[in-house]
Amino acid sequence: MTTYHEFSQEAINHALEAAASHNELMGVTGANHKMNLTGGGELSTSAQCISISVENHKICLNLPLGIGKVCLPIPAFIPNGTAAQACLSICTTWGIPTGVKVTISALGHVVITKSFGKC
Repeated sequence: MTTYHEFSQEAINHALEAAASHNELMGVTGANHKMNLTGGGELSTSAQCISISVENHKICLNLPLGIGKVCLPIPAFIPNGTAAQACLSICTTWGIPTGVKVTISALGHVVITKSFGKC
């Protein structure tokens, strides 16, 4: 049976709040249509890193923002049972969530980086 690891909803909410705060600090709002290239645009905010282990040469996660359950292949040189870390970043454009980015590290190296949606 496949185990789907999850990130904390609280951590996700904090990342979304940080992205919204950035836009507020820069004076970017939906009602403000002035071009502000320093404040708007894409922003990726780190949400959380969780400890996991490699199972069947993959890492399976349940991702937020309606993306759902996904499994990412892990290179064969990393044995099953190896301790790993999955880090989640929330991607926003002008403060609106547009996707997530997952980074998987094992044996001291980043082995997978995958974006879902627009990042």
